[in-house]
Amino acid sequence: MGAASERTTILVTGAAGPAGRALGAQVLARAERGGGLRLLGVDLAPAPVPGYETVLPVPGAPDPAYDEDMRDLVSRLDPDLVVPTVAEELPRLAVLGLAAGMGPGLVLSAPGPVAVAADKLLTMWALAASGVAVPPHATVAEAGSAADAVAWGGGPVVVKPRVSRGGRGVHVVEDGGDPVWDSLDATWLVQGYAPGVEYSPQVYRSPHSGRCRVVVLRKTELTQGRVGNAAAVERLGDGAEPDVEALAVRAVEALDLVGPVDLDVRRSSDGTPVVLEVNSRFGALSAQAPELLADVLAEWTG
Repeated sequence: MGAASERTTILVTGAAGPAGRALGAQVLARAERGGGLRLLGVDLAPAPVPGYETVLPVPGAPDPAYDEDMRDLVSRLDPDLVVPTVAEELPRLAVLGLAAGMGPGLVLSAPGPVAVAADKLLTMWALAASGVAVPPHATVAEAGSAADAVAWGGGPVVVKPRVSRGGRGVHVVEDGGDPVWDSLDATWLVQGYAPGVEYSPQVYRSPHSGRCRVVVLRKTELTQGRVGNAAAVERLGDGAEPDVEALAVRAVEALDLVGPVDLDVRRSSDGTPVVLEVNSRFGALSAQAPELLADVLAEWTG
């Protein structure tokens, strides 16, 4: 990895996706204020992205060529930082970073915590075991039929892929005749439906001190109505939702994640906030919390 210089070079994976574009927007904003950042991107489907000098092609994480191609790209481009934003690649890249000597320039947690956070079912199990509030959860086999699942949940339940990006594939099952249930297998997770307000806490945890910064975003509109990615958010002031802030910190600490972390939290029917999922990376909403990028630049380029 190149040494940090007056103009820091950052290589972002998934540059053409929502999280990559959010980082590009932040770099553009910093450039207007005189920030010295050079942003390079890689993506499975490369395209010009505002804020990036270039976006280069790279195979998807499941492709056997991914590891060697990413190693060669990092060696050739020699960035000061590598910032991954694609959920599916995080466990591979965490290990590849060690093998390829990316060292402290890889903005990612250790392989073990990354692997747990990358699987939504493992995340639920790990958080529940640590006493962190999560919704009721089960495997598809444990839940039984769709009718059994609705009875178990005391109403609608949410099904989602254990490994996926954001809200992709999330579906609400409301009755025993839902045809989606018959297509589910062990790669899916079942959660009780939390009907309250949804938040997206943006957390940065220092890899040196363990200090956490939390910016709470309230989702005011979702792409699928009751579930899905945020279509609109409102940034809340510090201390506006202290229980949500505290829960986000407990979740990140319980999973031993560092760097930028993007979470989904909802209030259950009694008002208690519960963690729906945890993403150990910058998310699509990170431009609403630019402090996280500032923290990365301050602590990962020294």
